Amino acid sequence: MRQGVLLRGAVGWGEFCPFPDYSDVECVPWLACALESASAGWPAAVRDQVPVNCTVPVVEPSQAHRLVATSGCGTAKVKVADPGTSLADDCERVAAVRDALGPAGKLRVDANGAWDVDGAVAAIGELARAAGELEYVEQPCASVDELAAVRRRVEVPIAADESIRRAEDPLRVAVAGAADVAVLKAAPLGGVRRALRVAEACGLPCVVSSAVETSVGLAAELALAGALPSLDHACGLGTLSLLRDDVVTNSSTPVNGALPVPAGPPEPDPARLAGVRADDDSTAWWLARLTRVQAAMDSGLTQG
Repeated sequence: MRQGVLLRGAVGWGEFCPFPDYSDVECVPWLACALESASAGWPAAVRDQVPVNCTVPVVEPSQAHRLVATSGCGTAKVKVADPGTSLADDCERVAAVRDALGPAGKLRVDANGAWDVDGAVAAIGELARAAGELEYVEQPCASVDELAAVRRRVEVPIAADESIRRAEDPLRVAVAGAADVAVLKAAPLGGVRRALRVAEACGLPCVVSSAVETSVGLAAELALAGALPSLDHACGLGTLSLLRDDVVTNSSTPVNGALPVPAGPPEPDPARLAGVRADDDSTAWWLARLTRVQAAMDSGLTQG
């Protein structure tokens, strides 16, 4: 279940929704992103639309096929390496997705750092055969050094996600030669402007992905994708379907595999807000967390 706090500022709304296991210091960039959205706005966009991928969770092959076939997207990201499934299961799911996409579609997989180096090399080989061709493998291992080692041993491009958004130095991935693609998220990187600076400094092709936010937070991720000087890959921003509900009346859904770049965050709908309001204990927990993170920000404590 995703939870967070919506903040209202001088120019609009921001969303503060770091994951529960993140420390207060790790949460500082998330608050910076929310405050940027609410109080400063975003840089000008260079494109009106952002191509997005369909995200395929750990489901049966038949369901994976239906998700992709009805998504309207030409790119699919398949979750793999879940503790409850085998590599053979993953290969069946990937093969079903390839069948739904057709030979021209782009297929990527995301292991969320689950493998060691040898396991990653072996799994990538099997998954590439099942897919026919993989666009890239996202975060096959947990550490930057492991990513670099895998990249030296496989032909499939490697993308880094957690190694960028949870790293003390998000540029270490590029310096270590650990990835071919950088997956950026505005929230954990401290906002759209800071994420653009990371993109420029790392010098890698970038993909923007969501942190499974509501439409308010997702707008910042779309603003980042809209402002990148170049965008050669579909982005992981078609994630509203993963939420039980949203806080706006007209949620953006991909049309022909793309989402529009917003000028600003949308206005939450009061009735929808009331429908997803947290209970008193959760509200108190989040407000206390927000106070601590604001104090950490004011004290200059940051990560990244």
